[in-house]
Amino acid sequence: MTIFAENGRMELAFNKILKKDLEIVLPFVHQLGEHQTPLDLLRKRFAEMFDQNYECYGVYNAGEIIGVFGMWFMTRHYAGKSCEVDHVFIDPMYQNKKIGTRIFSFIFDYAAEKDCETIELNSYVHNFRSHKFYMNHDFVIKGYHFLKKL
Repeated sequence: MTIFAENGRMELAFNKILKKDLEIVLPFVHQLGEHQTPLDLLRKRFAEMFDQNYECYGVYNAGEIIGVFGMWFMTRHYAGKSCEVDHVFIDPMYQNKKIGTRIFSFIFDYAAEKDCETIELNSYVHNFRSHKFYMNHDFVIKGYHFLKKL
C-alpha cells in the first residue's frame, strides 16, 4: 500500500488487487470503451490476465475505492523492458482533481523500481482528454494500435 497525502490534498492509497479480489475491478473497467464488454466475459478475461504478468491496483480515498489501473510487464524488441499501462479509470466524481497525475507518478516510480526502460499505453482515438493528459506527462504518439477480431 502506498499512501499519498500532502498540502491538504485528499489521501490516496494505491493497493494491489489480487486475483481472488478481481470483482472489485469489474465495475470500473466495465465503464471503459465504446462498447461495454459483458461482465461475465470481463470476469473470465481478468481471471486469465492475473496469470499473465499483469498487476492491478485500486485507487482508494479514505478507504473507499475510487478508481483502478493495471500494468503489464514485458520485454519488447523496440523498447526494452516495458510497463504497459492498462485501463486507467477514475470515478467521474473524482476526476479533474490531479489524481491521474498522482497515479502516473506512482506508475513511473514503480516501473523504474522494476528496471523498466519504457512505459507504453493505448488510448481510444476519441478520448481527446486522455491524449492531452498523456502528452502533458511526456508520452509521445508513436503509431496506431490495430485490432482484428477473429
